[in-house]
Amino acid sequence: MKELKHLNKYFLKYKTNLIGGTIITIIARIFILFTPRYVKEIFVVIENFTKGIITKDVFKADLTEAILYIIGASLIGGLFTFLMRQAIINVSRYIEYDLKNEIYEQYQKLSLNFYKKNRTGDLMNRISEDVGRVRMYAGPAIMYTINTITLFVIAFIYMFNEASELAFYTIVPLPILSLAIYKLSKEIHRRSTIVQEYLSKLSTFTQESFSGISVIKAYGIEPQTSTSFEKLSKTSKQKQLSLVKVQALFFPMMILLIGASNLLVIYIGGMQYINGQIESLGTIAEFIIYVNMLTWPVATVGWVTSIVQQAEASQKRINEFLKIEPEIRNTVKENTVITGDISFKNVSFTYDDTNIQALKNINFDIKHGETLAIIGKTGSGKSTILDLVGRLYDVDSGAVEINNLEINKHNLSDLRNNIGYVPQDAFLFSDTIKTNIKFGKENATDEDVINAAKNAQVHKNIIKFNKGYDTVLGERGITLSGGQKQRVSIARAIIKTPEILLFDDCLSAVDTETEEKILKNLAKISSNKTTIIVSHRVSSAKNADKIIILDDGEIVQEGTHEILINSDGYYKHLYLKQLSESVDKKM
Repeated sequence: MKELKHLNKYFLKYKTNLIGGTIITIIARIFILFTPRYVKEIFVVIENFTKGIITKDVFKADLTEAILYIIGASLIGGLFTFLMRQAIINVSRYIEYDLKNEIYEQYQKLSLNFYKKNRTGDLMNRISEDVGRVRMYAGPAIMYTINTITLFVIAFIYMFNEASELAFYTIVPLPILSLAIYKLSKEIHRRSTIVQEYLSKLSTFTQESFSGISVIKAYGIEPQTSTSFEKLSKTSKQKQLSLVKVQALFFPMMILLIGASNLLVIYIGGMQYINGQIESLGTIAEFIIYVNMLTWPVATVGWVTSIVQQAEASQKRINEFLKIEPEIRNTVKENTVITGDISFKNVSFTYDDTNIQALKNINFDIKHGETLAIIGKTGSGKSTILDLVGRLYDVDSGAVEINNLEINKHNLSDLRNNIGYVPQDAFLFSDTIKTNIKFGKENATDEDVINAAKNAQVHKNIIKFNKGYDTVLGERGITLSGGQKQRVSIARAIIKTPEILLFDDCLSAVDTETEEKILKNLAKISSNKTTIIVSHRVSSAKNADKIIILDDGEIVQEGTHEILINSDGYYKHLYLKQLSESVDKKM
């Protein structure tokens, strides 16, 4: 139960509802337990009439009174049972809502390293399946536990007051039941953990398959993918069946033990009645009703135990993530000013997951309003520089400074709010084009959206769609072409009017003519902003105030376009190669 202690803060938060629900539960059980007592009274009335102790009129009056009491108690008990469910089950929904938000907020805080080490399907399973199992503990399990304890306590008090020896024999099977539950619960806990792990594997496999469906179809590997899914699904089914087999032992065991209690009541109660130890057969009828009223609560002991075990296994998986401390933390609470002066001072960085050193002793300065272009081979560390400027990672050594202040001394929210970032792999959400562009600035007007789209040279493409800017995109923006996705991403970045613009090879899927138009528009927009452009094309870099060439994480060349084309090196060779290719295309 130690893993479930995490939920105590939520129980305290909703303590009023829980206390109210507990009081209502007790009241409901008291009224429902009136029924056996008045059933006994009916037997007594009948016996008294049969023996001639009471008259026919008294018999009718007493019988009617007892029946009315039973009906009234049942109606009131039913009403309070409804209120009990409303009070306690609602709390479980509140806790589910809070816990999902807590997990999602934690996911938002965790660094990119975390997402490189964990699969999306597993993360989704923990916030859906695992939280769902925890909710069952926070609602139905607690409700039935309170209900069962209340019913047992009140019923046993009534039973022992009525016939202590008979009550003792009635509860004889319960210790056996408790021992069986203890043994089975341990096994359920073990198997529940395995089941949840396989559910995560299934979620991950299906999520990756759906995301990469175009690749699967292109390579014609649908049969192999289906076979792999079938194998994983079959193993998951076997684990589920293994758990269900253990859970299935509960109810037959309960019915057996409850049946044994009924037989004991009838046999021992009958013998006591014959021997004159019990005055009325109504006592036996009362005890049989008590035993049968306890049948479901006793049965729920096993069910609740199973829920608790599964919830603990799920909460343990959730706690594993909640206990992770974010690598990138916002330690500055006060607002900080971001104007765009950027300095890299002896910066080195190594990725934890691959142990690849991406940057080695990098030094450069960009003043506010200047444009820096970064060129280099694949894997030379270009994108890493942008990630460090956005503080998606922290440096291993050296310092990244913004406005002559180390980047980790800036308010993280202020920093990122002042950055417009266009990643290499343009990601769009399954929403309208307008919403995707406004993602960078939620309060943007339609005019702002259109202007941003025009500057990104995508407006003409958008208005050709039947619904224009209200066109809903498929997952990851699959409705659009590669170049269109890149341009919508550019529009999303520039609509923010940030102080710093970061473009990570975001024109690679755009033709040279469109690229030239976009670059001209960006030059106007970024005239008073700090801009860093990562590219494989000299055409994207030639107008920059400064160009640096990276090779294997080191700066091997730097200068302006004029300086670099007049110096023998990577930039000059790349320029001549791309110039030659451009001439060949025109011919």
